[in-house]
Amino acid sequence: MIPLFAAVREVAVLGAHCDDIAIGMGGTLSELCSTIPGLRVRALVLTGAGTPREDEERAALAALLPGADLEITVLDFRDGRLPASWNRVKDSVGAFARAGDPDLVFAPHRNDAHQDHRLLAEVTPTEFRDHLILGYEILKWETDTPSPSVFLPFSPETAQRKQQILLAHYPSQHHHDWFGDGESFVALSRLRGVQCRAPHAEAFVLEKATISFTKESTCVS
Repeated sequence: MIPLFAAVREVAVLGAHCDDIAIGMGGTLSELCSTIPGLRVRALVLTGAGTPREDEERAALAALLPGADLEITVLDFRDGRLPASWNRVKDSVGAFARAGDPDLVFAPHRNDAHQDHRLLAEVTPTEFRDHLILGYEILKWETDTPSPSVFLPFSPETAQRKQQILLAHYPSQHHHDWFGDGESFVALSRLRGVQCRAPHAEAFVLEKATISFTKESTCVS
């Protein structure tokens, strides 16, 4: 495996629904937080404002990112109908992009089968035009698991911590068979770990990047 290194002080994470971010990259957030003290994390979630799901989201992200400089924005778009609000979604993502200066951006991957996820994946690079964007995967019913190109390895302890946080902070989702006891998320991270020769990992789709070579390391941007 060839490592890529990037200096990170601020990240932007975008999700269509409360729980997308934690499911897709909860382990990565935990690793970033433990590796980079004081990391600034700005999160935008497009649906769920004013509902119990917003409370779940805020509690879960706070648990995943202890000590981080965390800012969470939850909007009130209609769940499952984001394409009908294309203009407003694009405006909201644009306003979010202009309000920060991230070194790294995370959003759903472009080939996600869920229409809300896919729209956000399509809009994000039109507003974050000069940023490194990594598309995360969200395990669910659809058979849209991607062929990822970037992996973030982590320990079994991180995988278990992610599972515990998902179970503790998203009780509204326990009845879904794809959520259940959280074992499916651990299984996926184990699979991604096998693919990058690590105990566990989360995987991302990288559509485009430039590289510059230095004597010390390889950097992506």
